[in-house]
Amino acid sequence: MNFNLTQIPDRQQKPRTNGITMVMDKGLSIPEVHNFLSVSGPHVDIVKLGFGTSFVTPNLREKIEVYKSYGMPIYFGGTLFEAFLVRNQFEDYIAVCKDYGIEYMEVSDGSITIPHAEKCGYIEKLTKHGKVLSEVGSKDATHIIPPYKWIELMSAELSAGASYVIAEAREAGNVGIYRGSGEVREGLVQEILTQIPEEKIIWEAPQKAQQLYFIELIGCNVNLGNIAPTEVIPLEAMRIGLRGDTFHLFLSKENSQ
Repeated sequence: MNFNLTQIPDRQQKPRTNGITMVMDKGLSIPEVHNFLSVSGPHVDIVKLGFGTSFVTPNLREKIEVYKSYGMPIYFGGTLFEAFLVRNQFEDYIAVCKDYGIEYMEVSDGSITIPHAEKCGYIEKLTKHGKVLSEVGSKDATHIIPPYKWIELMSAELSAGASYVIAEAREAGNVGIYRGSGEVREGLVQEILTQIPEEKIIWEAPQKAQQLYFIELIGCNVNLGNIAPTEVIPLEAMRIGLRGDTFHLFLSKENSQ
């Protein structure tokens, strides 16, 4: 850090296994990737090329190489996995990941229905080719999954070999673990945490209020995803009590009066 301040909470150091910040790239240009990582790179752990954007992104290979030059792991959004799967092109998906040197893969079923045993089978197969992030939850706001089912699905997917389970929220943060207003479904989240280790969950939290909720609930080393590139530095400041929302969170009582 740039200067000395006491009572700053200890952030896990990179490469970290928890306290992860996952950023969603929805179409940054190559110069924008350089600019983004030159400032925010130290605070980013993994970048997702959102939904199916990698299919239409010009100079994709060059862009991926830029991320790699900064030592930044990247992966294709789960929607792309589903797009291959629904077209019976699972092996093609593996080939594409190999061709582009993608070592992380997201398995999701937010847009299509996959029998859960079959989804776990895809997770097992992909662990032979890299690290798997599996997303739980539907992109359909009318499809409400009860808490016990979230726990059952997350547990099975971790057992199948997923490194992390991602709690679905979409890029807007208005489905899955959130209500349509963006409000956290607190009972659901807290029930999930009774059974699933917090360090194994990446909570999609694109909105500031959502990020704040999880920092207050779990601490500065909570795993957060779907963060906008421009929000990485503000989020890191909030994680360690250097933003008004969390200013008093990590101060000792005598200093927080």
